[in-house]
Amino acid sequence: MTLSTAHLRELPAWLALKQAATDFQLIQVQDGSVPEPEDKVTAKRLTATIQKSIAELAPQFPHDAEYLERVQDAFAGWEEAGFEVPDFLEALQAFQPQQHRADGLRHLVVFPMYTQNGSSNRFVEAVLIEVVWPEFIDELETGDYTNPLFLPIRFIDFTPGYDTNSAVLFPESVAVRTTPQFTWGAIFADREAARFRRVLRSAAEITRLDLPEDAASLLDDQHLSESTFVMWDLIHDRTHMRGDLPFDPFMIKQRMPFFLYTLEELRCDLTAFRESVRIEKDENASPEARKHAKLVQYAVIFDRIFRFAMTGTRVRNYDGLGGQLLFAWMHQHHVLHWTDTKLTIDWDSAAQVVIALGQEIEDLYWRSIDRPKTAHWLAAYELISATVTPHPASIWAKGPEALPLDGPPRGLTDLVLNDEFPHSMFYEALEKKMRDVISSTSGITGETAQATSEATAA
Repeated sequence: MTLSTAHLRELPAWLALKQAATDFQLIQVQDGSVPEPEDKVTAKRLTATIQKSIAELAPQFPHDAEYLERVQDAFAGWEEAGFEVPDFLEALQAFQPQQHRADGLRHLVVFPMYTQNGSSNRFVEAVLIEVVWPEFIDELETGDYTNPLFLPIRFIDFTPGYDTNSAVLFPESVAVRTTPQFTWGAIFADREAARFRRVLRSAAEITRLDLPEDAASLLDDQHLSESTFVMWDLIHDRTHMRGDLPFDPFMIKQRMPFFLYTLEELRCDLTAFRESVRIEKDENASPEARKHAKLVQYAVIFDRIFRFAMTGTRVRNYDGLGGQLLFAWMHQHHVLHWTDTKLTIDWDSAAQVVIALGQEIEDLYWRSIDRPKTAHWLAAYELISATVTPHPASIWAKGPEALPLDGPPRGLTDLVLNDEFPHSMFYEALEKKMRDVISSTSGITGETAQATSEATAA
């Protein structure tokens, strides 16, 4: 019998596992090890609880039987090694959730890992999740948007590492002795949708923005928003490493100016936008695919110009800069207006303007293979600074003549200010009014957001 999500997270075995993992975090250091001799006794007790709990929960997840056995073995091996730096490689390799992309299918995930946008500590975390896989997504994924690594999910319950802004579950965050080939990447569509709904509702009220009827429907329907974000993420995720790109567009583990990350992430979002425009007009696409294609366009614009632009610190915030760039581009191309303290968008012309920004980035990338690295960096800066005004103290803004172009590229990176492109006056004012709302989305899930909406409505 399939348990309800409420019943599943109240199972004694899950509660014991969740508490044991949480207690484990209190005796770990950043690399995941338990260095203090007196804490190793506690670690053995907690390990026994974790193993017993996983064994009791395993029948609920028959599709993960091999993984759940391996993860118990990994805890046993960690104990035998004296709780030094953990190594869960075999368990990670046995976990293959991308092979079972069925809507509502559940997984129990237990690893020592850090959580992106959450904590850099590689602590024991336990997460109950379920897959989000609408029929129209299957249509897209088996058609033009194949992405066998993509796994959209929603939260059922989690330990403290996910009571944060983190909305991804990536295998590269798990403690292992050597880096394996990664075969999946999971994104919490419910958290993305829930915080989008809360932020957009507040931003629209503050700016007096009149939402189109179909866009407004996203505010009232968590599941509709989730499936919209699944479509957005499907296309975004597969865009990395596709197209006319610099040799390494995502710049993994490379020290480069943060605005290059801005362009890569925005390129992928604007590709999702452009493809959604195409799908919306495709008479061969299913009605659900076409309906969600239009909603993706709203989601990309609103999430980027509101939540992205004002979330996080101003220290090398590449996603924040991407939001600022999209807002300023739309404003300077006269499809977004701030007049009489009211925000309006010309939806009949907006899509063409947004696609044009994506084309600017595509052209920059296409030219990059004929340019030296430094010249590409300068061209990227020129593209952004032509729309978003740099900090008055910026050395980069003074042009190549002011930069040390005869030295190593690291010197150029060091000269990029932490807040190279500060908020405009519009964003300075809006951020003050939105700050508490944005902060309130930390740890949010689709279920908690829906409960809050229902309580507010009542």
